[in-house]
Amino acid sequence: MVIKCFGIARDIFKSDEVVVDDSSINTVADLRLCLNEMNEQLSTVKSYFIAVNQEYAEDDQQIRNVDEIAIIPPVSGG
Repeated sequence: MVIKCFGIARDIFKSDEVVVDDSSINTVADLRLCLNEMNEQLSTVKSYFIAVNQEYAEDDQQIRNVDEIAIIPPVSGG
């Protein structure tokens, strides 16, 4: 499963994309746990979102390997 990375997630993974083994990933929560284990620095980001098919996803949302998935970091501005 290919995950697109934006903002600080791109800096943490040093890439625009990260590949994860999708055999044990069924939900956004599973993916979040996998990503945090892949790089503990991501778990220090206070709140990042996971987007599935260009929409913010809740942790209980089911995901499939054909979905377009992205890590969306918190944004600030004013």
